[in-house]
Amino acid sequence: MRTNLFRPVKSLRDGSRVALVAPSGILPDPLHVAKAEENVRSLGWIPVTGGHVSRAHGYLAGTDPERISDLNQAIRDDSIEAIWCVRGGYGAMRLLPDVDYSALKSNPRPFIGFSDITAFHAAIWKECGIVSFHGPTARGELSDFSRRSLVSAVVDQTSSCGVANGGRVLRPGRAKGRLAGGNLALVSSLMGTPYSVDFEGAILVIEDVDEAVYRVDRMMRQLLLAGALSKCAGIVAGDFRPPSSETSEQNRLLDEVIAEAADEAGVPCLAGAPFGHIEDQWTIPLGATAELDTATMSLEIVSE
Repeated sequence: MRTNLFRPVKSLRDGSRVALVAPSGILPDPLHVAKAEENVRSLGWIPVTGGHVSRAHGYLAGTDPERISDLNQAIRDDSIEAIWCVRGGYGAMRLLPDVDYSALKSNPRPFIGFSDITAFHAAIWKECGIVSFHGPTARGELSDFSRRSLVSAVVDQTSSCGVANGGRVLRPGRAKGRLAGGNLALVSSLMGTPYSVDFEGAILVIEDVDEAVYRVDRMMRQLLLAGALSKCAGIVAGDFRPPSSETSEQNRLLDEVIAEAADEAGVPCLAGAPFGHIEDQWTIPLGATAELDTATMSLEIVSE
């Protein structure tokens, strides 16, 4: 018998209706919607595409009322069995006060996405106390690795992480805690808001892209100065891809910056885990309990 780790969040099955929403950045290519629908069908599900996903309002995928309309319509529709964000970008924070959290809490379903979608993950935990899934966006290419992890999380509801091949130990140790975090820029931007990430006893997962090392350093300092990292049980860093214009000669090493923060917080830290803006990525159930072991380079989802 399989172990359903993420109750009360319902698991998906063949024929599940999956809402496709674009609550953040504009979709630069009309083919992205078609790709998202194709990905849903390839997993045996039925795509239900929001009415405004192809809209544009500057850098946003439609106005705030248009984007929140699609999102809340999906949340309030009990026939929808999962909500999958088509892309990240920017814009999620603008919608946080208007999300229908009570409807989502009354019918918990997988909510999937990463990058800017981190804002929704943090808010869903704060307002609903249910697991949501830091995983690939719907428009992306699903590698075999990413597909297996996604299915493990939202269909089988079993551990969707595991051994981080190529991982790097920045501070050795073991930790058990609730998974929290996501994109580092969003984690730091939410500090001081009602939707801030809940750091208490958490294994903090962080990733980012196109951020210079000094900016990552600044964000980690912010979390340290706010006392957030000292509340954590451990840190797992995924892929951090600096701007292409940045050279190693101009900077300190990224691992050094993150290791310093882990040392000051006094928590174990593993870097190089497979998540972030990369092809092969784990689907991470934020809010679920996990065990971090740097000796085995592993992050395993476990029962509470």
